[in-house]
Parts: sequence; C-alpha cells; structure tokens
Amino acid sequence: MAAPVRPHTRWTLSLAFGLIGALVVGVVVLAFLWPTKTASAHDLPIGISGPDAAVTAIEDAVAARGDSITFVAATDREDAVHQIETRATYGAIVLSATAAPEVLTAPAAGAVPTQLLTGLAAQLQAQLSQQAHAAGAPTVPQVAVTAVVPLSDSDPSGTGLAAAAFPLTLGGMLGGVLISLLVVGPLRRLTALLAYGVGVGLLLAVVLQTWFGYLQGDFLLNAAAIALAIAATSAFVVGCASLFGPAGIGIGAVVTILFANPISGATMPWQFLVAPWGAIGQYLVPGAASWLLRGLSYFPDADATAQWLVLGGWVVLGVVLTVAGHFRSRPGMRVPAATLEPAA
Repeated sequence: MAAPVRPHTRWTLSLAFGLIGALVVGVVVLAFLWPTKTASAHDLPIGISGPDAAVTAIEDAVAARGDSITFVAATDREDAVHQIETRATYGAIVLSATAAPEVLTAPAAGAVPTQLLTGLAAQLQAQLSQQAHAAGAPTVPQVAVTAVVPLSDSDPSGTGLAAAAFPLTLGGMLGGVLISLLVVGPLRRLTALLAYGVGVGLLLAVVLQTWFGYLQGDFLLNAAAIALAIAATSAFVVGCASLFGPAGIGIGAVVTILFANPISGATMPWQFLVAPWGAIGQYLVPGAASWLLRGLSYFPDADATAQWLVLGGWVVLGVVLTVAGHFRSRPGMRVPAATLEPAA
C-alpha cells in the first residue's frame, strides 16, 4: 500500500513562513548588534589624584570634549591603585607638582577603557611637549603608562575571556532545553540541573583555565562561578518550560539570548550601553557571570557578593517556577460522589 501523499502547502502559507523566518532573523541580528551600534563612550569611572589646580585643569579639558569620563577623586597613587584593584574605577591619572603625569590602566578590565586611557596619555604627552618647547626646556617629561592589572600571557588582548561569555550563556540555554524535553518530574529535573551545572562548571574550568589560560586564580572558585552561571540559566529555562509548557522554552530563549546577553557588557564597559540597559544587564545572568569571572581571575580584592547573589537568585527563581509548574499541572483530587457517606 502506497504511503499517503501530503498535500502541497498553500502558496500564501509558503510566503508567510518565508517572511516570518526573515523577520525572526532580522530580530536576532538587531538584538545582537543594537547595543554595539548605540553604545558610546560615556560615564567611565576613572580615578584622578594630584594638586587641585592640575586636577581641575585635566577635568575641564576632558569635560570640554564630552562626558566620556567621570572622574573619581583619589587621595594619592596608592588610593588610585586600590580603586582599580577593587573595580571602583577602570584606571587612573596620577598628577604631581614635581613629576610628569602617570596613567594607570587595567587591561584585565577590558580593551576599550585601556585604549581610551592610552589615548589620553598621548594627549597629555603632546601637551607636555608643547609646554616644554615653548619654555625652551632641554628635555621633555615623559608620561608613564603603567598596567596595574595586566592580562595573562595566554590571553594578552583579552579576546578569549570576552569570547567565552556567549558559550556560557548558550551552554546554560541548551542544558535547560535538554532537561525540559528529556527529564520528567520536578525533583528529577532539579537533580539533573545540579549535575549539569557541576559537570559543565568543572569541564569549562579545565578548558578555560588549565588548558587555555583565559581564567586565573583559584580553580575551584572559578568552577563554582561557572557552575552557578550555567545552573542559573538552565534553571530559568526549565522553570519556564514547567510553568508554561513548550512555549516556556521560547520565553527562556528570548530572555536569555535576545535580551540578557546583548546587554551583558561582556565586550565593553556596561556604562557605555544606553541607559538604563547597561545597569539592568548586570542583574541578569550573562552580565553578572561575566563580571564575576573577570573579577575572580584578575580582581581578587573586588567585592563580588552582588554577582553571587544575582546568580543564586536566578537559580532560586528557576526552582520556584519548576515547583509551581509541577503543582499547576497536577490534576485536582476529586472524590467520586458514590463513595461519599450520606449525611446522618
């Protein structure tokens, strides 16, 4: 017996499917490129210390060119270094009445702030050269550029650390989808989430730290951060799927991939994103995970409590949604009328 032949799709539906597919691709591309297109250098916290007159002159000169930098006062060079190491600032300018300016950078904080500070150092050097020539000085003071927090030799440009952000997000998303489709039962899903998070955390820590050298510092702490980030995304997807059914997977994908990832600030300072999206991105999993891993590797003195709490909060949200979805889908208990005792 011949297999039944499926009827051809109607022309209108064929055209509609093609147009919808094109629209989806356009939305995805827009979601990833929009933050980069609309980002601009502004409100970057940079420390500054030195004599009041010199500090005021630098601040006025920078302000005249725009609001790319927000200066944070530092009492001296040591305080400026402390601000960088605790991630309060992305770098600093140290001025002195008797010596040439020094520009402190933190390449581990990102390539964009380092480039901005290096350009600022070149401008300061040009001003010093002009003043020295005008005064007839025999020598020109040299502006020193010091990398306070450099990157590792294995990742001198920081591209590896930045590129690792999206695979972490995608890994959490894929884990949530697989667990939602293949595992039945809330406790079994939560067990699978735990095993998946721990397994991926250890595996990626081996790859990113032991093998590639992109991560630095304590191996187990980095593995725990990766595991928590993976579990946070996976738990949210599983929770959405448990509560809303198959459509929940789509909700998790949209929130995680199309919304949270582009505004994470993984490849640029979150201050450069259009307000308030950069700040919002730090309360979502990709942004918190990226900030946490960079901090654990290169800024051990920085307080990472907020990032641990954000990731933990998303795990808790996923667990709550999973449990709520389970009880929502359970049929209500009904007692057949025939079994009820007649009232006395």
